[in-house]
Amino acid sequence: MDEIKYASQSKTLIVRRFFCYLVLTLLAIISLFPFYILIINSTHSHMEIQTGFNALPGKSVGINFLQLVRTQEWRGPNGEVIKAFGKNYPIVRGLINSLFVSTLCALVTTYFSAMTSYGLYMYNFKLKKAAFRFILAVMMVPTQVSTLGFYQLLRKMNLMNNYLALIVPAIAAPAVFFYMYQAMEATLPYSIVEASRVDGCNEFRTFNVVVLPMMKPAIAVQAIFSFVSSWNNYFIPSLILEKDHWTVPLVVAAARSADYMSFNMAIIYILLTVAIIPLLIAYMFLSKSIIAGVTAGGVKE
Repeated sequence: MDEIKYASQSKTLIVRRFFCYLVLTLLAIISLFPFYILIINSTHSHMEIQTGFNALPGKSVGINFLQLVRTQEWRGPNGEVIKAFGKNYPIVRGLINSLFVSTLCALVTTYFSAMTSYGLYMYNFKLKKAAFRFILAVMMVPTQVSTLGFYQLLRKMNLMNNYLALIVPAIAAPAVFFYMYQAMEATLPYSIVEASRVDGCNEFRTFNVVVLPMMKPAIAVQAIFSFVSSWNNYFIPSLILEKDHWTVPLVVAAARSADYMSFNMAIIYILLTVAIIPLLIAYMFLSKSIIAGVTAGGVKE
């Protein structure tokens, strides 16, 4: 009887696993299919895309890329020579700008958020709970609410068309602070910090030498998420940056808003493909850090 019962349970488990893997496979296909369409369409010409979707790769990827990045010249109405880099879509410059801004935003966001979390976690003072609740309350305020005042402040400080206007405000990241605080509660014992103090290490060195290495998984995942958030940021850069400082989202928006005569679907698809390559590389090489960081605060010892 036990063998029959065990065989029945094994068959039930196999059936359940089969359906679980089937559902997960379908979900994975549904999630990846838009990326497949994007990559496939980037290999076809504008006319081929207009005729309908073709599941097989085309032969126009090289031509599309050259049309995107090459410098074109033509004569203006007064006979002057006009040059346009990639049909006014400076994707190479946009990639460099986005890499610069997103990298610095990720660094300052994670470092200062971890420092703020460390201060509220390790020290006891009268307004500790009030400060914690205030930071969480700021997280509930939409960016659009404070945009007008922020814009006027930048104009008075002469920071329009300046990357500092995007990097410095990234220091205040309530969501990252909250995640770091939870991670410290789960993985940072008071005894280790106290031992460092007994050994004569000052607070700043304790934070940089002792605390940060212990918080590597949490810092890694928040750095990646901050990088992606800054990379995809469109609203604030569209208000303060001019064409020579455009980031990738602004270049994509300019390509999508092209007039009917110069609108080219192939250029749009190859532009989007190039724009997501850095994000795909980041996720491919740092996927282990993402998983470790997400699960870091899941269990308290």
